[in-house]
Amino acid sequence: MPPELPAPDLIVEAGHVLRGVDAAGAMIAQEGAAIRIEGGRIAEIGPAAEIAKGREGLPRVGGPGMVAMPGFANGHHHFGLTPLMAGVPFAPLELWLPRFRAMRQLPLRLDTLFSAIEMLESGTTCVHHIFSNLPPDREIWDETADAVLDAYDEIGMRAAFSWMIRDRNVLAYDPDDEVVGRLPSDLRTWVDAGLAASRVPVAEQMDFFARLKSRREGAAPEHVRAALAPANLHWLSDAALETIFGTASDLGAPIHMHLLETRRQRDFARERLGRGAVEHLHHLGLLGPNVTLGHGNWMSEAELDIVADCGCTICHNASSGLRLASGIAPVNALRARGAKVALGIDQSNLIDDRDMTVEMKLAWALHRGTGMFSDRPDAAAILQMASEHGAASAGFAGIAGRLEPGYAADVVLMDLARIGRPRISPRTPIAEAVLHRGSRAAVETVLVGGRVVVEGGRAICIDREAVMAEIDEILARPETEAEAETWAKVDRLVAHLEEEHRGRGFPDDPKLYRYNDLV
Repeated sequence: MPPELPAPDLIVEAGHVLRGVDAAGAMIAQEGAAIRIEGGRIAEIGPAAEIAKGREGLPRVGGPGMVAMPGFANGHHHFGLTPLMAGVPFAPLELWLPRFRAMRQLPLRLDTLFSAIEMLESGTTCVHHIFSNLPPDREIWDETADAVLDAYDEIGMRAAFSWMIRDRNVLAYDPDDEVVGRLPSDLRTWVDAGLAASRVPVAEQMDFFARLKSRREGAAPEHVRAALAPANLHWLSDAALETIFGTASDLGAPIHMHLLETRRQRDFARERLGRGAVEHLHHLGLLGPNVTLGHGNWMSEAELDIVADCGCTICHNASSGLRLASGIAPVNALRARGAKVALGIDQSNLIDDRDMTVEMKLAWALHRGTGMFSDRPDAAAILQMASEHGAASAGFAGIAGRLEPGYAADVVLMDLARIGRPRISPRTPIAEAVLHRGSRAAVETVLVGGRVVVEGGRAICIDREAVMAEIDEILARPETEAEAETWAKVDRLVAHLEEEHRGRGFPDDPKLYRYNDLV
């Protein structure tokens, strides 16, 4: 569904409209309201009778049994086929990522549509898609980015696109040539070839980024964002970081950097740099309001202060931190300092899909604390993380994430009867009902830019069943001899990397990570 098509004028009716959070942190909710959409944007919100008066000819969606809310934003996403589906078991991050080398790959269009279906049908209308890395072949860079962005256009989602940029220490926490040199001789050539993407000069990647931003974002400025994703401190030299952040500053682009995901990443920064990872970025003068730090599980008190003072956003990936034994971001400490927190599902959530209604419940539960009078996120705060803050992190601030006049009409309609199962007390705040009892099954209709993209709980802009059937056909093919050989090589590589990490001397005591570096 190309975004340049004219958007229809229509009215969305709902028994409850959740517009967004006010300055005091309370949800702005209206009962018996309607949203008038004009040219894909919200023109006005008010009592249903007043909005409808004199506009009997306008199409209508929704009804008094619906709850309308802003579309959710997945602030941190990678690819479609989940590693678990592809045969990769869960493990700590450093021993999990190398196994991706053996995963069966889907064509990029299908892979993108697979997770996009899961996102859109559970109410996510905006995503930051962080591609693994650009292939070494420069001739297919445009084709690669276009395949992903065209798939989001096709299904009707708003998307930011970036790719992981690395120029060192891809395999472990020592230089790659040293790690490769310690591998068995028959593995060296294969592993070394897989490092080609990290050897593409960062300056060349920045030139491509400038062209991509002009071409794709320029053609659809409200639907596409080009962003930059420096991969992590241990994966990037200072020179690369300064080039990437400088490009973002020059071109007005958002940055999303993985940082302090695991305890080993924290220890690397302290050992090699004599300071924390956030402190190092601050020392280089790189932090600012355009910067989102993905994960942020192992920040110190001083680093939390820096993040808040610099206006950075933290993208909290709750499921990922638990499933990979990485840790839990100190969300309450961040919020106490006034820092913005977005939500990301990373590769997949606790039920191995991209359902933001599940991720929100987990994020709420993780940060309850045990104090009787603790300041903890309520439903309004969690919904804001999953909508307004996520959209802003992806570069769509002022466009998506709220239901307000002038904003794009990205609207999710949940069926109140399905939330209630069969009925919710009128005493229950509607935001609390949506967070705790709302689910993918309650999502009836989704609009992006005023266009209906989900109807009856199903994505309607693509042939959904044909996409799923094509994916199934590819995954059902018997494993080839070459694939079996690759799995055998990966098993040997991971065994070697286990020894690398053991020999590295990182502490491996069973420290509880409820508050990570704060205790």
